[in-house]
Amino acid sequence: MTPKLMIEPSYWLGTGIKLEKIDNLNLFKFTDEMQARSDELLKRSKSGLIKPEEQAELDGISELAHIFTYANSILVAESKWFPTPSEKLSEEDLKKNHVRN
Repeated sequence: MTPKLMIEPSYWLGTGIKLEKIDNLNLFKFTDEMQARSDELLKRSKSGLIKPEEQAELDGISELAHIFTYANSILVAESKWFPTPSEKLSEEDLKKNHVRN
């Protein structure tokens, strides 16, 4: 593992993050301003015009994006309920517990 200089992702916790409701889930997203900054830095990086301090910023933003992706994938996975074999109810149990209107 090679150490690299970057701005710590926690730097943006108060200003670059928002929660957005998508399909009844609150997911982590970048604010519009943070997304625009990330896009700008990526463009500069691809063109070879990025400065070392901008690269450190881009690396921190990229790390935060990886953290969001992981956290959001966990939130999505946990929102999907699939009964385990011990939680599955038999048809008889369902009939017993059925509430009639």
